[in-house]
Amino acid sequence: MKILSSKASFLLLIITLILTNCVYSEAQNCRPSGRIRGKKAPPGQCNQENDSDCCVEGKMYTTYVCSPYVSTHTKAYLTLNSFEKGGDGGGPSECDKQYHSDDTPVVALSTGWFNHKSRCLNNITISANGRNVVAMVVDECDSRKGCDEQHDYQPPCTNNIVDASKAVWKALGVPKEQWGGLDITWSDA
Repeated sequence: MKILSSKASFLLLIITLILTNCVYSEAQNCRPSGRIRGKKAPPGQCNQENDSDCCVEGKMYTTYVCSPYVSTHTKAYLTLNSFEKGGDGGGPSECDKQYHSDDTPVVALSTGWFNHKSRCLNNITISANGRNVVAMVVDECDSRKGCDEQHDYQPPCTNNIVDASKAVWKALGVPKEQWGGLDITWSDA
């Protein structure tokens, strides 16, 4: 009986390891979920502050519902965004329906990482340039939709974006002329 119990425990362990590996592999292999066709913004409708892109009419943009697996050092791409009223972030933040000062360390995360608002108003730690900064998640960088009025006629985000306020860029010590795009790592704080 002891041998049978030992074999059953070993088999259960193997099955658990295989399932865990499958889930981990699927999370790492975040594949595109579709594509949308770009629409030309009506005059004055696409805010290009912070070098934001506007959709190109007819261009196909890849969409995602997932993001890479989150670890203690998740690789991501930091972009620059204004969360202020009238800024290139568009409307109020998704988490609290408020606007936020560019002097406050806040971020928007790609759809998969935003995870149906589960990280709303929680802090993340961003690491780059030999420094760390803690920032609050206040918005989603939509990886599923874009090129419409709701998204300021900007393309959908890729699945690995941490879209940050000027305060985050300052805290990381990045020279202002280099603001806009930076490889980083981040983790839940």
